[in-house]
Amino acid sequence: MPPMTIDHDAIKKLAGLLNETGLTEIEITEGDKSLRVSKSVNVSYAAAPAGGYAPAAPALAAPAASVSALSPDNHPGAVKSPMVGTVYLQSEPGAPRFVSKGAKIKAGDTICIIEAMKVMNPIKADKGGTVTDVLIDDAQPVEFGQVLVIIE
Repeated sequence: MPPMTIDHDAIKKLAGLLNETGLTEIEITEGDKSLRVSKSVNVSYAAAPAGGYAPAAPALAAPAASVSALSPDNHPGAVKSPMVGTVYLQSEPGAPRFVSKGAKIKAGDTICIIEAMKVMNPIKADKGGTVTDVLIDDAQPVEFGQVLVIIE
């Protein structure tokens, strides 16, 4: 059996595809040869509820900063997407939105639904307060860690 040859260009192209698409693993097969490129993603979730989905990761508190220095990414009330998928702001077309700017919500209220791999994942508020900003549109693709809403 001849020694295996490694196609470094193919590996670089596949790694680039992982970064572009947000995927964590990609594999191609040609004849009896196969090439798999994967990257590890460290995600911490609390235990998954009986529904089988993981709750939104709690937003991390930003270090003390002046109000003018806050951006959506470092805002202490930022609720970030725990996954890559398509976000929906209501339970079905024509239904009222889960949240809107100025809405008062409680911890555990559904903020939106993220569809990932044909599974609908409700994203819940980790704290109560007033929604000061909704940074997503209905049926928009979202990335892991993307800020969805700001709660103060």
